[in-house]
Amino acid sequence: MRKFPVAREAWTYVAILMLPAVAAYLFFIPGFIVILLAIAGVIFFFRNPRRVVPQQPGLIVSPADGKVIEVAKVTEDQFLNGPALKISIFLNIFNVHINRMPIAGEIGWVRYFPGKHLPAFNEEASRVNERNYVAIDGECKVLVTQIAGLVARRVVCDVDKGRQLKRGQIFGLIKFGSCTEVYVPADVEVLVSKGETVKGGETVLGRLKM
Repeated sequence: MRKFPVAREAWTYVAILMLPAVAAYLFFIPGFIVILLAIAGVIFFFRNPRRVVPQQPGLIVSPADGKVIEVAKVTEDQFLNGPALKISIFLNIFNVHINRMPIAGEIGWVRYFPGKHLPAFNEEASRVNERNYVAIDGECKVLVTQIAGLVARRVVCDVDKGRQLKRGQIFGLIKFGSCTEVYVPADVEVLVSKGETVKGGETVLGRLKM
């Protein structure tokens, strides 16, 4: 689990901006100020705030920050292989873009698909956009989809098949505006509704029926 308040992906962008920042400082102070603001924006976007993860058994927490844009009954045929509940979370550019484990468990598989970059809230986005599926086998089976959006141009996933992770542990991020979907068993008691704001690793999306 990352222990720093800024995700490591930020430092590539900061390093790229440092050279023009030095040049601007020497020759064009207004440009230097603009670049400093850009660096601050990058650090803000890649921030990694501490989260208090609920520890009670049977809980499924949000894999991302953002707004719930859909709670729907679906058929999931990749991992759950049957009736499921899909909870879609839209992340704007001001949200924390770190992705966290909704449950503790083993990574069953990871599958990446290149694709388009429609707005993440578009109904077609989950089928045609660049996306990454993470299958988790724990107290139940959960499938998380990282979906790149209009501005987001890269999905980052730091886990591989067979790895064991804790609930709330970081497994990746999506850059610059996106959508995260989570598929859970159909009999899960859903505790959020459309329009609610959630926090990754903290907000409880649902509870297993024990």
